[in-house]
Amino acid sequence: MHYFRDTWIEVNLDDISENYLKIQHHQRDGTKVMAIVKADGYGHGAYQVANHLIESGVDYLGVALLDEAIALRQSGIEVPILVLGWVAPEHAPIASKNGISLTIFQNEWLQQVALQENPLNLHVKFDTGMGRLGINDENEAKLIINKIKENPSLKLEGAFSHFATADELDSELVQLQKNRFSNYLSLINAEGLSVEMVHFGNSAGAIRFPDDEQHYVRVGISLYGLSPSEEMKSVIPFSLKQAFSLHSKLTHVKQISPGDTISYGATYQADETEWVGTVPIGYADGWIRRYAEKGHILVQGHRCKIVGRICMDQLIVKLPFQVDVGTQVTLVGKQADDEITIDEIAQQNDTINYEVPCLISSRVPRVYKKNNQIIETVNQILNN
Repeated sequence: MHYFRDTWIEVNLDDISENYLKIQHHQRDGTKVMAIVKADGYGHGAYQVANHLIESGVDYLGVALLDEAIALRQSGIEVPILVLGWVAPEHAPIASKNGISLTIFQNEWLQQVALQENPLNLHVKFDTGMGRLGINDENEAKLIINKIKENPSLKLEGAFSHFATADELDSELVQLQKNRFSNYLSLINAEGLSVEMVHFGNSAGAIRFPDDEQHYVRVGISLYGLSPSEEMKSVIPFSLKQAFSLHSKLTHVKQISPGDTISYGATYQADETEWVGTVPIGYADGWIRRYAEKGHILVQGHRCKIVGRICMDQLIVKLPFQVDVGTQVTLVGKQADDEITIDEIAQQNDTINYEVPCLISSRVPRVYKKNNQIIETVNQILNN
């Protein structure tokens, strides 16, 4: 193993490929899955996830940043990659050089990019109700489309938008967004351009509207085995497997007496004689302080409450009895007959499941498994 601390993530790549295949088979004929691996693959590892999904049949990737796309190229990923976020126009030649497609939604941006001679693939984004990025004016859309049409170095590869409420089962905005997007696609055709790739559905859209006519759906959170929302769990027609688990080991075990206090601020005081254990993970690792309020970890199959404040590098749990230093504990995942899920942690802390794995920092090593065997260990501190 190429790490020297007793805290690590395990990523089950077989679960990710199984989730992908279920989502892909759920789509209408001809619709493919664009795998979204931004934010280091939602904390799972962008390269490892991308490489495994490519082996499973994925032929297009989506990221948020140009840096993320370049990192994948430098790691040997050759399939097409789309940067979904804004990229400064002066960096367009770098994207072109690396065969990376960019998102376009500003006429001013296009005017600067149009000066370059390097071929560049573009995906025009329309704001149909998300209110984040995208064209929401038909006149600007026409200006951009015609500017692309006039420049032989620019290719309109795709057109897309993004659902704001597809993970809500009763939202009128969904159909309104679909109608607006359809109008923008008609506008492109009316201006004499064709689009190779139309994509709208995110994880929620891909699951709820598999019959929508599009070339790709962009799937992120559900690839990793998580529902886009609590509300959607009841309508997902197949099971998703959580691929992420988080483990550590006890580094210290001791008995404390009534009145003894624990951690910063002495916010926990023992009412009786009890055993406590120290776990080497803290908010610098992404196990943030608020997780202590309702949080537990699994020790020998028992749920053990976090006591006192979570520190930068360590936390403390109340143990049911004395256990040995070095005992493995689980913060996310299964142990014996119990399981702590990402959804449970999100619910306890009034957030969404997306946030939990994304917060786990790069100083926590990632261990990758296939067929229940470790195939790779990544420790970004040691760059291996």
